[in-house]
Amino acid sequence: MEPALVDVVVIGAGQAGLSAGYHLRRRGLVPSRGATPGDETFVLLDSNEQAGGAWQHRWESLRMATVNGIHELPGFPVPPADPDASSRDILPPYFSAYEDRYALDVQRPVRVNAVRRADDCADGRLLVETDRGSWAARYVINATGTWTRPFWPHYPGQSRFRGRQLHVADYVSAEDFAGQRVIVVGAGISAVQLLDEVSRVAETVWMTRREPEWSDEAFDLAARIAAIAGVEERVRQGLPPGSVISVTGMHWTPWAREAQARGVLVRHPMFASIEEGGVRMPDGSFIEADAILWATGFRPALDHLAPLRVRTPEGGIRVANTRAVDEPRLFLIGYGPSQSTVGASRAGRAAVRAILDDRAAIAA
Repeated sequence: MEPALVDVVVIGAGQAGLSAGYHLRRRGLVPSRGATPGDETFVLLDSNEQAGGAWQHRWESLRMATVNGIHELPGFPVPPADPDASSRDILPPYFSAYEDRYALDVQRPVRVNAVRRADDCADGRLLVETDRGSWAARYVINATGTWTRPFWPHYPGQSRFRGRQLHVADYVSAEDFAGQRVIVVGAGISAVQLLDEVSRVAETVWMTRREPEWSDEAFDLAARIAAIAGVEERVRQGLPPGSVISVTGMHWTPWAREAQARGVLVRHPMFASIEEGGVRMPDGSFIEADAILWATGFRPALDHLAPLRVRTPEGGIRVANTRAVDEPRLFLIGYGPSQSTVGASRAGRAAVRAILDDRAAIAA
């Protein structure tokens, strides 16, 4: 079966992908289904069963008041919500309404298996191969985020542990750990949020590789934009992007202060190994544990881009202003400096502007 011809394929319908879809629509492109001859077209593919991006998978107790940095999608503000409402109850319907409002015609569930060059022509098309057929595009905007690639560090004896090990991506409720001793590993916002929750029903031990750096400065929009700029140089060089938190440090929030006041935020160095009933510390002491909760972050979901061979020896992809330096027909948004919600929205606009500038230059 011949691949369907489109001008742009957008992979992923989270914050970044929907932003790209909005700006494509605004600049005159139309969804490929129902297009008429002469239309410039795009298709937006998403692997989820329904709208909502990663928000639909986050733990139920993540409330609107404690979500780290919701930024509205372009042209449509987040509706007012009870601060105590679960973010996964509020934000997926918002995303769904957005898709309908701007007629983005997201095709789902569609899993992208590979993106490869159709031929050796630098101006040729990119083939997007999926479990629901193939598309041949002039440009690909990758907006697959990180949620599907939780990062699990490896430690000696990990497979011997008799208790429960889980990643933040698998976390459901603190009540699952009632009365237990839980080791929480990680130095990011999720680790502190879950420490606060789990410590109310269980004994917790917090471990990180490095001492967290706390900041008393307000983490407002200006601070977020500055943090995004701090990651940009890394991806331009093709280094793994790291997290925005690695640049900004940890900012105090009311719930983090409350956890500190309760004596929860007592940081311990990382264990040296894992044994059947707990962990062995570098000094030889032993800490018993019923569960280990890995709040160790995520990595970009980019395996489908492997055929393009754009990954550097350092493990990243060289990206400048959302465009892959080593494959100009590929754009990465929600990656590196645009992995935050405010960055993702801005990146969608930047990628579409670059594509339309290319098209205008060719036409001229």
